[in-house]
Amino acid sequence: MKKVGIPRALLYYYFYPLWREFFTGLGVQVVVSPETNKRIMDAGVKVTLSEVCLPVKIFFGHVIALADDVDYLFVPRIIKVEPRAYICPKFMGLPDMLRARIPDLPHLLETAVDMRKEETDPFRCWENCFQEVGRLITRDKRLVEEATRRAFRAQQNFQRQLAAGLLLPQALEEGNTGEVEVAVVSEQSALRIGLLGHPYNLYDRYISMNLIGKLQDLGVSPVTPESLSVQDIENKVGSLPKRLFWTLGKRMVGAALNFFADTRLDGLIYLSSFGCGPESLVEELVARWAKQQGGLPLMLLTIDEHTGEAGMNTRLEAFTEMIKRRRIK
Repeated sequence: MKKVGIPRALLYYYFYPLWREFFTGLGVQVVVSPETNKRIMDAGVKVTLSEVCLPVKIFFGHVIALADDVDYLFVPRIIKVEPRAYICPKFMGLPDMLRARIPDLPHLLETAVDMRKEETDPFRCWENCFQEVGRLITRDKRLVEEATRRAFRAQQNFQRQLAAGLLLPQALEEGNTGEVEVAVVSEQSALRIGLLGHPYNLYDRYISMNLIGKLQDLGVSPVTPESLSVQDIENKVGSLPKRLFWTLGKRMVGAALNFFADTRLDGLIYLSSFGCGPESLVEELVARWAKQQGGLPLMLLTIDEHTGEAGMNTRLEAFTEMIKRRRIK
């Protein structure tokens, strides 16, 4: 049986159920790289330029972890997944960057994903990609079409689970074609803190230093952008004077504006990665809104490969303690 490798990094956190079900439907074995660890991070740092952001370095480390064990690596060239907005340019160039920096890679499945302006179905942009990839694996067109439909159903179910309140790692594990599980956000927690950050930062337990677990240990119920619907995001960013054309940055801005309007939250934490160009702008906007509104405490955490865990622990403990004392007053 052929093996397709999927790096556990970057857009894996957005689209893994879609990809997994498509390849499984073709009868291909899906191999996902292990969770990030120091060996993976060091391998990625070693082969990349110093200027790239930490998530891209981590992605390279995951590719290296898979390279010797699979027949193909799935690295789609994702350009647009919605009309009139683009994915980060570094993500678009991943296949080229991999070939330039890592020798002897397995065959890259790199077809383009580029939603047209007139399309409204969020999954249609994947059809051409899947048809092209499917032809490399099988001549059975009906099998490719059925695998594509199966993949779309899995991704829809994954998104319903997130909207119901399931945290993303749980939705990835249980995100199959079954029914939506019940929400798991605890209403009994003493504090509710909104977490801003890209899923590949927030949910990678190594590079985030298990931020979500640390907050839960401190009695916090974290609320993440994944619990917001696409319409929630669009409604808020639509009120801005200028349209945003970076999909992932727009999601962060829309989530921040929703969190500032949510009176149930006690605080907000923004986890960003050093070296990310779009995020440097979004982070500044969020900080200014927090000062203007003045009602929701905000803490900014910036991570790179040199960030120490002790410092993060201290800051989290101080932030949550400050919020608890603020509530007593």
